[in-house]
Amino acid sequence: MKKLISALAVTLTMTGVHASAQEVADMSDLEYAHIAYTADNIDIRYAHLALALSTNPDIHTFANTMIRDHSAVNEAALGLLDKLGASAQDNAFSQTLNGNAEKIIDGFVQLRGAEFDAAYAANELAYHQAVNDLVENTMIPNIDNAEVKALFEQGLGVFKAHEAHAELMVKALQ
Repeated sequence: MKKLISALAVTLTMTGVHASAQEVADMSDLEYAHIAYTADNIDIRYAHLALALSTNPDIHTFANTMIRDHSAVNEAALGLLDKLGASAQDNAFSQTLNGNAEKIIDGFVQLRGAEFDAAYAANELAYHQAVNDLVENTMIPNIDNAEVKALFEQGLGVFKAHEAHAELMVKALQ
């Protein structure tokens, strides 16, 4: 079951992010803002689920870090949008991310203990790898507004640290 859920999570995450990279390259800064906000909220949801379902202190530490850091980036993004007098624009890619997240969550809620921990860690690694790649190689090079670009670059640094932490968690749980 653990391998099935981990494979499902990785597949859904990777499919949702990489399948539409070219479409994303053609989007506006406001659509990028929505994608980033959506991706952050998804990871916050995963983290709350981890706090509810796991008893592993390392998982709890990581989940609390995800909640803190992704919430802080979202607050900064909302502040910047407010300053610019703009609103993030929903799009098909954000909707795909949310749809994939629902499927992953449906799989997670069936797991407990070490099975959940391994699936959560594997998903966090795959999710951060995929989203970081999209942000670094597709979004940032195509962002027009300098302040938006700076915020994305700052967030990417934080989220690369999450990726490294998730990789250590995956190895520790094997």
